[in-house]
Amino acid sequence: MLGLTHQTRRRRIGLTPMIDVVFLLLVFFMLAARFGVTDAIPVTLSGGTAQTYDGPPRLVTVLPDGVRVNGIDVTDPVAALSPLMGKDDDIILLRARENASVQHLLDAMIPLRAAGWSNLVVLE
Repeated sequence: MLGLTHQTRRRRIGLTPMIDVVFLLLVFFMLAARFGVTDAIPVTLSGGTAQTYDGPPRLVTVLPDGVRVNGIDVTDPVAALSPLMGKDDDIILLRARENASVQHLLDAMIPLRAAGWSNLVVLE
């Protein structure tokens, strides 16, 4: 024959299997990952049932830069509320004011719950 060389076509590498593997890994790590640990504070919701309020006023106002107990700025709300509490199940009213976030409200609730006071009522 004439001695013509037969040219072989180069085969392209298929990217489809690699893309499938990458998507499977992505789905696996999304399902296996924990995106954040949330702390839960138990809140009891009452459906409009009124509770009787006994004793002196116990109003905790939560501000972005601090806490007030009965209108007085305090650094430790537990120490300010201790003389006002008769029993551990007395009602403490909490209200957020002036752009206070939910995190500010939770930061005020944590030491109150740690002191053993569980009857916290959040007002609008």
